[in-house]
Amino acid sequence: MPTAAEPAAATVSGLLRDIADVGRDSTRGGYSRPVFSSAETELRSWFIEQAARRGLDVQTDHNGIIWAWWDTAAGTRQDAVVTGSHLDSVPGGGEYDGPLGVASALVAVDLLKARGLRPRRPLAIAVFPEEEGSRFGVACLGSRLLTGELDPNKARRLKDPDGNTFADVAAANGQDPRLIGADYQALAQLGMFVELHVEQGRGLIDLNQPVAIGSSILGHGRWKLTVTGEGNHAGTTLMKDRKDPMIAAAKVMLGIRDTARKYRDARATVGRLQPVPGGTNVIASRVDLWIDVRHPDDSVTAALVESISLNAQVMAAEEGCTATLSMESLSPTVNFDASLRDRLRELLPEAPVLDTGAGHDAGVLSSQIPTAMLFIRNPTGISHSPDELVEDWDAEAGAVALADSLAGLLGEARVIG
Repeated sequence: MPTAAEPAAATVSGLLRDIADVGRDSTRGGYSRPVFSSAETELRSWFIEQAARRGLDVQTDHNGIIWAWWDTAAGTRQDAVVTGSHLDSVPGGGEYDGPLGVASALVAVDLLKARGLRPRRPLAIAVFPEEEGSRFGVACLGSRLLTGELDPNKARRLKDPDGNTFADVAAANGQDPRLIGADYQALAQLGMFVELHVEQGRGLIDLNQPVAIGSSILGHGRWKLTVTGEGNHAGTTLMKDRKDPMIAAAKVMLGIRDTARKYRDARATVGRLQPVPGGTNVIASRVDLWIDVRHPDDSVTAALVESISLNAQVMAAEEGCTATLSMESLSPTVNFDASLRDRLRELLPEAPVLDTGAGHDAGVLSSQIPTAMLFIRNPTGISHSPDELVEDWDAEAGAVALADSLAGLLGEARVIG
């Protein structure tokens, strides 16, 4: 019989049902779980409790990353195999983006213990904060801080839509913002990272397969475009006298779409727009809009962004406005570690290999350690939306695939006598 510290294997779908009511968004639909919100902190507490039930040693580091360790008999934490994902979401996001990888990691530990296996290398589950960047505007914030990719001074000054700085929000949630930043001691403990994630496209639908191995992540970045005009009264300002940044911004957005269409395999999206001051009967004085640009060739991404910037300046000037573009984050194209990918292909011979246009913590960590990804079929092909879906049987197949992968990567784990 399993002990309280080593429960019988749970199911991924069961764990996800346990948190299905946390962070539901009645306005947008789906889930809104920004980092350090009440919903996200509730999920963090849920994960800590679940990991502790499995006898894992749980710690939260100074970057807000939660680590749950399954130690070897020797107790040394070197060359660890790490899995995990994130718990935050985009506004009105789906149920599986992030939590699927976390729940699958917990179930994989259950499955390995149920098989009577003990790793010769340590295993850790990591939960990274602010992967989506939905609150402070920088995707994969936790892993960027860990690897030193993000300047901690810049991170401390980041503001959410309500004007709260990351430093203040982190401090209010028990973190010391003075300590955030690169943690090379922690990185030295890690041997590799395998992240399981819902597929955010149609690759597995078309291949009729439940699980795939990741090959690469498209280069992508976020830019903020500020269009400045002249605020004025909606009723007293004649149309010919207006310098309306909303009109300029509308033209710019159409231009972004048309420009991106000129580059094969490019994606450019304006997903957020904010007029200032934002009154119905007010001509805005300024409009901020955020642009997401992606392409497998980083030089094409740079050329596309340059075209967007130049076109925006011309279109803004046509309306008597100005346009200024600034970069918020940039991640180059990532090709996952070839040796690790090939090892996963040996362990999962039926799994196809797919690339992805979505960014992940595995992509950020790839600059420091070998990383890989497993994707689980999404029968809608839709993500960052309430319509995102994973069927229960595919979720369980994914956990088994993760457990099989971890068992092989942990150094030919031995059966406990």
